Amino acid sequence: MAQKSTRSSKSLHTKITNLQKLKAFLSQTFIGSDKTQNVYNRITLISTLVFIAMGVYLFTVFHNDFEQFNADRRSSIIGLTFMITAGILFIFKVFYVIFMAYNYFKYRAVESVSDEELPTVTIIVPAYNEGKQVWDTLMSLSKSDYPQDKIQLLAIDDGSLDDTWDWMVDAKKQLGNRLEILQQPENKGKRHALYRGFNLGTGAIFVTVDSDSVVDQNTLRNLVSPFITDENCGAVAGNIRVLNNKKAMLPKMLDVSFVMSFEFVRSAESKLNSVLCTPGALAAYRNTAVFKCLPDWINQTFMGQPSDIGEDRAMTNMILKQGKHVLFQRNAVAYTNVPEEYPGLYKMFIRWGRSNVRENINMAKYVFTNFKNESKFGTRLLFISQFSRIIMTYPFVLFMLFFVLMHPLLFLGSTLLSILVTSTFSVLFYAHRYEIKESFWAYTYSILYTFGLFWIAPYAIATASRRGWLTRGLAEKK
Repeated sequence: MAQKSTRSSKSLHTKITNLQKLKAFLSQTFIGSDKTQNVYNRITLISTLVFIAMGVYLFTVFHNDFEQFNADRRSSIIGLTFMITAGILFIFKVFYVIFMAYNYFKYRAVESVSDEELPTVTIIVPAYNEGKQVWDTLMSLSKSDYPQDKIQLLAIDDGSLDDTWDWMVDAKKQLGNRLEILQQPENKGKRHALYRGFNLGTGAIFVTVDSDSVVDQNTLRNLVSPFITDENCGAVAGNIRVLNNKKAMLPKMLDVSFVMSFEFVRSAESKLNSVLCTPGALAAYRNTAVFKCLPDWINQTFMGQPSDIGEDRAMTNMILKQGKHVLFQRNAVAYTNVPEEYPGLYKMFIRWGRSNVRENINMAKYVFTNFKNESKFGTRLLFISQFSRIIMTYPFVLFMLFFVLMHPLLFLGSTLLSILVTSTFSVLFYAHRYEIKESFWAYTYSILYTFGLFWIAPYAIATASRRGWLTRGLAEKK
């Protein structure tokens, strides 16, 4: 009997051991250890380059077919109209890129002013279901190289369902009177949490920081210095890098994309005094500019529905409308977490896409008026570039689908060749600013965006009136 019990115990132990081994194998396969993840990353990069090379080869093989395809399109009125429109847009895009590059090279970040000149600031950190990350955010802000008597730090829990509030309480215990923590009675959305912070703020400058972001010690002083050197400055955008880009592939791709979006695009926009979006991860606003548009901002609607997304882009738009300068500070860096999986990524892009549609419509209402007493050429050019992309979204998607059906291999080859040409600029820019080995993720990101995320723009346009944050566990509202 004892032997039977011993055998049963050993059998059970063996089963448990096998289950643990299976779990470890599946974890390593689908989640990946550091070593495994690095191998996957290298394989992905090599596959990307091989895929692009294959595309270039296909284009050379079917080059004559490409010429014939264009000739066939020119023979019909619809095709000819499309090609003329595409040609005009291409010429405009070339001019636009040259114009932006010129302004990028002219851009210089504002150096920090002295402690005596620094303004009083209210830092607002809205949080929802962030857990310990909000604690990391508050600790990084508390270490800022900034006169403590000029800082008001507010953390607002927007009805979190996890332990976010507990981490805020712990931060309060450590920071004492340097931190004020507030709790919304229920989840109302980021816009309402910020609204509460704006109304409680006592600083001359409002700084908004996402609860999944951390900052450098000199970030805060660099961020607010333009308000001292430029009396007409109404808002300043920070420089956003990816925090969780050490292992997973998507964050590595997004880091390259962010560097282009911020350090190139927003640098050029800043030279035109017209940064189109101050990011929620790190932005600063002059309090008078905020209070001037605050009622419109909190009560903003789109197609009869309250706006609960795109609060950063909306605030930027309303401040630009006042004729204020909106600038970018490359030397004010924040590091933020981004999605590591495809569902989180496309949901984030849908939210951004919907906000882009809404705010371009709002911008169209004032950008061609006399909204400021200085040159409006740069602002209008930026708007035309953005709006033309929205207008041409459906024609280009339809053309792409037609191209795929008519000649799939030629489509694949020409698309990959285009990716090689256009993404090489991003590769060179990132390599110049940071690391060569990480810069090649620009190619991978372009392939992912072209073949895996192309549907985002048309879907965002078609569903622009829908509400919901999508990535915070809240149900999407119609």
